[in-house]
Amino acid sequence: MTMKLPKVDAVVVGVGWAGGIISAELTKKGFKVVGLERGKERKTSDFLTGHDELKFVQRNELMQDLSKDTLTFRNKDSEEALPMRKMSAFTLGTGVGGAGVHWNGVTHLFLDYDFQIRTKTIERYGESKIPEDMTLQDWGITEEIIDPYFQKFVMMAGTSGEQNHFRPRTWDYPNPPMMKTPKMKRFIKTTEKMGLHPFVSPSGNLSQAYENPDGIKRGACEYCSFCDHFGCEYGAKSDPLVTVLPVAHATGNFELRAHSNVLEVLHTNGKASGVRYINVQTGEEFIQEAEVVILSAYTFTNTKLLLNSKVGKPYDPITQTGAVGKNYADHFLSMAFGFFDNEQFNDYAGAGALGVSLDDYHGDYFDHTDLDFIHGGCISLTQVGTRPIGSNLVPLGTPGWGKDFKKQSLHYFNRQMMVFSQTAMMPNRYNYLSLDPTYKDEFGMPLLRMTVNYAQTDHNAHKFMTQKCLEIMENLGADDIMAFDQMGDYNIGAFVPEHSIGGTIMGAVPETSVVNNYSQVWDVNNVFVLGASTFANQSGVNPTGTLGALAYRAAEGIEKYLKEGSLLV
Repeated sequence: MTMKLPKVDAVVVGVGWAGGIISAELTKKGFKVVGLERGKERKTSDFLTGHDELKFVQRNELMQDLSKDTLTFRNKDSEEALPMRKMSAFTLGTGVGGAGVHWNGVTHLFLDYDFQIRTKTIERYGESKIPEDMTLQDWGITEEIIDPYFQKFVMMAGTSGEQNHFRPRTWDYPNPPMMKTPKMKRFIKTTEKMGLHPFVSPSGNLSQAYENPDGIKRGACEYCSFCDHFGCEYGAKSDPLVTVLPVAHATGNFELRAHSNVLEVLHTNGKASGVRYINVQTGEEFIQEAEVVILSAYTFTNTKLLLNSKVGKPYDPITQTGAVGKNYADHFLSMAFGFFDNEQFNDYAGAGALGVSLDDYHGDYFDHTDLDFIHGGCISLTQVGTRPIGSNLVPLGTPGWGKDFKKQSLHYFNRQMMVFSQTAMMPNRYNYLSLDPTYKDEFGMPLLRMTVNYAQTDHNAHKFMTQKCLEIMENLGADDIMAFDQMGDYNIGAFVPEHSIGGTIMGAVPETSVVNNYSQVWDVNNVFVLGASTFANQSGVNPTGTLGALAYRAAEGIEKYLKEGSLLV
């Protein structure tokens, strides 16, 4: 028997960064909000003395249980998609705080070029620059519109950073950049000599004690090296648990329900009435009615929910009609490793976003006229800290086990650098998300199916960006360098930066997009979808700062909708 619960102003599905921001902003305005999270509840104290690499990295303590809910994958339509059975390319977070708990804290922001990528590409190079199969489209928003929300996000998060030569802001980051390590100083000196423009990477790891505009006080980063895959025991890494969720709870207008797996959005005649969900501990089924339904989960979950709920028209790669599932994209790592025989870099200390970057080969800051690709990537060197299990990188030719492997692992543990680009994968008509006709999750709902492969332009971009990383590494003076400028097929069994975007994309018209620039669904206008699933294309940087900014804009739109009840334009 399904129990119907009293109606609230908003129900939020997925309580991570986007869900946390929306919950805080709406409850501060007096709206009643219920947050549904399929994983367990978490708090900072859960991570005290939690430097357990086996538990959190190898056994994925903070991640989704793939035996109960996963996704299927294939490279092209003619292949049979098979389920992903172990975390590799994707580490799908679950639990209160979502991926915002286990992220590194890197807080780069998307470019104005990204938001108007089709228009700006055609203006500079002509329409022939865009391959026939590259489904570029503008987002229906510009950096001028989103910039105040960028500022709001970094002020809330306490981002540590400095101005970037290519995109100076009218505002400053609220905290100074993180400390420069010897490795970072060397990168800065070297790249400046090469005529490039390095800057300390914007970081969600606090460089000093900070109180944000909501009155949340937090202490500085301890440089302990346990950020990626870990929750921060100090609260120094900006995450939803220590920033926005305490604000929502303090209002008295927020109810958080963990262990609540949403199965579908209920709607009739263009209006949603709420969501149906199951308490995964008791098996009880509920309907939570609400004036507004907000999907703020991971890219795959948002898309799966819309498809299973029959909200919007599924994308068809043959006719190129419909938009739900369209424009899936990711990053690919273009990188060069350097080994130094006689120098050490104190790599035992670090932080998730501690590093230095440059935008000289990012977006359209460089001329693509004679290049066979568009976009690029932000090149970085980071010092995240070496950990004992995952830090055994050795030069090519070293045996994979045994005495020589151990000797080389110990020698190079503290004598290596990696220069890398999170190069932007461009959208392609044949890369999309759909429902799998065969495989289902534990509740009988069809799994999401990925159909994804690299286009030739992706291979071209990877080769170019790898060469740029290699040039920097050579100038850094490494004794032994490894760089690989060839990619095979897209492979979820291999490591990628796991920044999945697309599926519920933002745009100016309903024919080619799922949501408008307030993240409001065109077809069912009291449903809002937040997160990287709304990104119409990938950029050369991490998505978190941009999805946070769009969540703040969506909060304003939802408040307006709750008062006026109409499609926002």
